[in-house]
Amino acid sequence: MQNQHVLIIGGSSGIGFAAARQMINLGYKVTIAARTAAKLEAAKCALNNGADTIILNATDADAIRDAYNALGAFDHLVLALGSSKGAGAFATVSLEEVRQGFEEKVFTHFLCAQTALPFLTPCGSITFISAVTAHAAMPGTAGIGAANAAVAALVPILAAELRPLRVNGVSPGVIDTPWWDFLSTEQKTQVFADFKSKTPVDRIGRSDDVAQAISFLISNTYMNGHIIICDGGIRLTT
Repeated sequence: MQNQHVLIIGGSSGIGFAAARQMINLGYKVTIAARTAAKLEAAKCALNNGADTIILNATDADAIRDAYNALGAFDHLVLALGSSKGAGAFATVSLEEVRQGFEEKVFTHFLCAQTALPFLTPCGSITFISAVTAHAAMPGTAGIGAANAAVAALVPILAAELRPLRVNGVSPGVIDTPWWDFLSTEQKTQVFADFKSKTPVDRIGRSDDVAQAISFLISNTYMNGHIIICDGGIRLTT
């Protein structure tokens, strides 16, 4: 493990940060990437300087290539890139919002993975982070669910196409991360209480729950072409 290098794009907070912490604890060399230097430095301090950092704008092909060139070869890529765009009732959701959701979620995952191919070791892996909206029939998620479904669809295709490089994914459920910061504290409490009541495990997810699934997919070299739905079972009741 000590000789294997994991790059986590979107690793300065939330699920990406939790994955970085778990991979460090497992003995991997970890680099976290994000577009904001201040957030990267704060994350590095929170990880007790256990991770390297690199600034990377996941929407800019040249910036991605420059970052990869600076980094050199690595073994595993984790794409923890999210978007809140495209949520809302199908009858009223803005097509522009849906388009932005695809740009922030689908195109960044696609571009970061594609550009990484010359740098990834052949027996390494790519792990995409989709979301449970790709698999569940949740009213109000047509736009954001379509984007997450597009990310999930990449997994089996690329697992077959890029062999022996392994390609897997994780689809988180409702996880308490900064993704929800667009809500006020009172709104978030109400929303989480509603989701908790619908979740068979009777709680909201934590970043570490998803990070454990990511670390499993990276470390188990027989896992390929799979998407782990880490949602506490909420897709069964919505």
